[in-house]
Parts: sequence; structure tokens; C-alpha cells
Amino acid sequence: MADLHKEFGTYHEKIALSPGKKESLRKSRDAIRERIRKHFREKLEVKVPKFHGQGSFAMITTVNPLDGEFDIDDGVYLQHLDEVDTSEWPSPETVHRWLVDATDGHTSEKPTDKRTCVRVRYAGQYHVDLPSYASLNGKFMLAEKGDAGWHPSDSKALTEWFNGYVRTYGEQLRRIVRYLKAWADYQSQSRGKMPSGLILTVLATRNLCPNERDDKALADTVAAISVAVNPLFCVFNPTDNTEELTSRLSDTQKERFQDAISDLASDTSEAVNHISTEKASEVWREQLGDRFPLIEKEKKYDEQQQRRQDSTSLATVYAARNPSKPWACE
Repeated sequence: MADLHKEFGTYHEKIALSPGKKESLRKSRDAIRERIRKHFREKLEVKVPKFHGQGSFAMITTVNPLDGEFDIDDGVYLQHLDEVDTSEWPSPETVHRWLVDATDGHTSEKPTDKRTCVRVRYAGQYHVDLPSYASLNGKFMLAEKGDAGWHPSDSKALTEWFNGYVRTYGEQLRRIVRYLKAWADYQSQSRGKMPSGLILTVLATRNLCPNERDDKALADTVAAISVAVNPLFCVFNPTDNTEELTSRLSDTQKERFQDAISDLASDTSEAVNHISTEKASEVWREQLGDRFPLIEKEKKYDEQQQRRQDSTSLATVYAARNPSKPWACE
């Protein structure tokens, strides 16, 4: 069997965020937090919000995208709203406007007021999404514009759910999630948009097959995922079984993923069972792209050539020790 665990380590270095990039993201996030605190304190004259990171950055599963920008999700938790009575709560549209006003001018682009968050974009690099929450009778409520309005949503619980599995299975789980996200990013260039990182994270966590080798763990996990999403592709929030994470995917998008993960399962099985590491690396690159290292063609041992080289070496040593004489012995 072709063991490419070492090559996956090289691949992981290319797709994971570097320490320097992580620190840059933290500084950007903290600067936005301070602007929001200042706006609530000085302009709105209310108690400042608290903040809690969520999504891939909080789970430490962010990957470097092939094209475009990646995102950070930073929850804004309002502290000045009544926790038992919503009669005087502002509309989600109003809350979003507060965050737009607070962050306007922070970067060269104006903040974007989206359905579930306000987005602050660092052009060509990354963006920070700011969903806003309030507490009601001990439950967190998300401010979503439109018909959804304020509704229960607990991103903290979801992050803790994932981190609990990491404590049980170790860092390999995070690596498997990153591999899947990077695979989906690469495949989306030819197949079209793939499911969200959250859906991939839940699928990887629920179907994880640990192994001392990352290539084998990924292959076995992918095989389990392929079975889990066929013929019915339906994923629920593991901390809220009333929320179907796949509900916003069209039938076409679901079928696209089912086909893609089935192909991945077939190819990864071939790769880990191949006798040639060179050929196995080619299969992995077909699925993961050229960020995955290509193993050079294996050199075949030529016994006859080796014998000829050995004979030549012996002859050279003998000649050096026994030089020929151009004259006859007297």
C-alpha cells in the first residue's frame, strides 16, 4: 500500500494558515471590536457588546483559498437588551445598522449589510462577518433580517461541540476537516459551488475514521461520508436538531456533492491501495490539485547494471595498485 502520510504533511503546510497570518487576522478582528465598543459607548450610549469568535477561525479549521478571500466570523452579543421581554427590542434591521455605522470607514470598502450579518471586507484578502445576538430566557437569539427576524441560534454550542471531538480524537480531526475544505475549494472550480465549510465539518466529525496515517484516515472518512449522504443528503445542526444545514442547498447542488464525494471515495481507495507511491500521488493530485506534492518516478533497481558498475570499480582499484610497466624485466 502507498503510504503518503509524509506528503499530506507537506500539503497541510500549504493549506493551513501560517502563525503570522493568524496573528494578522486577530489584530484586524480586535480593531473592529474596539470600533464597535466605542460606537455603542459614545454614540448609542448603551452598555457595550461582548464578542465571541465562531466558525472556522474559532474551530481552527480555516484554509488558504485558491482564489478569492476567506472569512472570519465574530459574534456580537448585545448586553443592553432585556433578557426576558422582547417588547422593546429593536428590529434586526436596526441592529445591523448599528454595526454598519460602527464599522463604516474602517477599511476602504463600505460594510455590507447581509441577511444574517454585517460584513467588513479587507479587499482581496479576507472579510470579517459580524452576526449579532441577544439573550432571551437563557437562549441566544440571532438578529436575521427579513421574515426570520430574531430566532434561536447558538454558535457557541456548535464550536464547543466540535472542540469536544478534538479533545477526544486529537488534531487529526482538524486536519481532516481542512483537507475536505481544500478539496471542496479545488473541486468547485470545475464542478461548481460545494456545500459550506460547516456542513463539511459536521460530516467529517460524525464520520471520522482515525488512523496513524492521514492519507488512510481521510480515505476511510470519505468512504463513510459517501455512504452517509447517499441516497439522502440531509445534515442537521448537531446542537439544534430543528435546524437543517442542507435546507438551502438546491437538488442540483446536493446531487453535485453526492457525485463528487463518491468520486473522491473511489479515488482515495485506489490511492491508498496502490503499490506505487508515484501513481498514488497522481491520484491524490487529481482530487486535491497541484498543492499536493507529486512524487518523482521511482528508480528501478537494475541488477545487471549494478554488477557492471561493481566490476568496473574493482578493475579500477586493481589497476591503481598494479600499474603496467613499459619495459621488460631484467
